[in-house]
Amino acid sequence: MLEKNYSQHTVTAYSHDIAFFESFLSSQFDDNNLISVNYNQIRAWIVSLSDDGISNTSINRKISSLKSFYKFLLKTKQIEASPLLKHKALKAPKKLQIPFSEKELDLVLNQLNYSEDYEGVRDKLIIDLFYTTGIRRAELVNLKIHNVDLSNLTMKVLGKRNKERIIPILPIIAEELKKYLSERARLQSVTDSAYFFLLSNGVKLNDSFVYRLINYYFSNVSEKVKKSPHILRHTFATHLLNNGADINSVKELLGHSSLASTQVYTHNSLAELKKVYANAHPRNKK
Repeated sequence: MLEKNYSQHTVTAYSHDIAFFESFLSSQFDDNNLISVNYNQIRAWIVSLSDDGISNTSINRKISSLKSFYKFLLKTKQIEASPLLKHKALKAPKKLQIPFSEKELDLVLNQLNYSEDYEGVRDKLIIDLFYTTGIRRAELVNLKIHNVDLSNLTMKVLGKRNKERIIPILPIIAEELKKYLSERARLQSVTDSAYFFLLSNGVKLNDSFVYRLINYYFSNVSEKVKKSPHILRHTFATHLLNNGADINSVKELLGHSSLASTQVYTHNSLAELKKVYANAHPRNKK
């Protein structure tokens, strides 16, 4: 898993799933030898998880962990065939990611009062950067200061599987970046100087801090259940598509490896397209 450059979060989750399965084998079959497992044992685990109220989506993720593990065993020739060779994923409802509206973004960015100190300038910039670039939370947290090029209005981020991409920066965001850097230079103590975004004590941001920040500010303007950095990334893509952006361009901006990953954002733009179509077509006016 490390060879595939999975994030530490993914590696931890996979390890936990495999350990959980190993514990199940030990308790139910009195044998925790993962190499000699057969599909019936895995199926028994699936039934057990379902009986415990685990959702099909979560079960599929756990089985995905096992699949990766047995692919590794195949690659290293510790087994001759995967016990999951003929397994089919359980049917799971598609998650509907509801983006923020343009009005909600306007309220957050232009109507809320941010303090003029370091924290206020930083917080507003983080929200604006998510919305105008579509970067992932991990990409923002790990953004290096030397990868922000204000002269060329670009920044380089390190995405999934260590894949680098260049993202354009809007001129209005460049001004915010300069303001932030000016405030950053006034910090009394900086430990993680290589990183662009820092806590007020000079240490780099962490994932939970960024999640809480987004949730806090959007709770002031939105009643949506989910208010997270990923919803802002989703909003970025949806608003671009709604305003006529080419889906392949959005794919490149998001850093998706395949168009299929980007197409999940098109259901909202299709709804907008239907509205425009219904209002504009002469046949609908009769």
